[in-house]
Amino acid sequence: MSYFFIENIMDHYKNPRNMKIINEASSVFGDSNPTCGDTVKIFIKVNENKIEDIGFQGHGCALSMASSSLLTEMVKGSEMQDALKITESDLMRELGIKELGPNRIKCIALSVKTLKMAIIQYLSKVNHAGGGT
Repeated sequence: MSYFFIENIMDHYKNPRNMKIINEASSVFGDSNPTCGDTVKIFIKVNENKIEDIGFQGHGCALSMASSSLLTEMVKGSEMQDALKITESDLMRELGIKELGPNRIKCIALSVKTLKMAIIQYLSKVNHAGGGT
């Protein structure tokens, strides 16, 4: 395990970025991993098809919370379609992780899945209402 991996994970875990509730969020979605107890709720505020602001709340292991923190930094200000393309591998690369076992990948996958569901929920709501972003 590399020193960079440990430092990067612990920095995001101890000093999470965007760990906040967005009261006027365009979409909110929460999920959990019942096998380990990690939970994440993501709040997105959309403006002109971009993620103008993003926040998260949750609790869990250092890897799960660090992944959520880093993910919010990666997608803030991006087009929603670009955010939908982010994968667990992208997060692992940004965190400096070369490989993980299947149980630990779930810690990273939780934030990715939760973000994608928040975006899909928003797009569904907008498309159903016939409105634009």
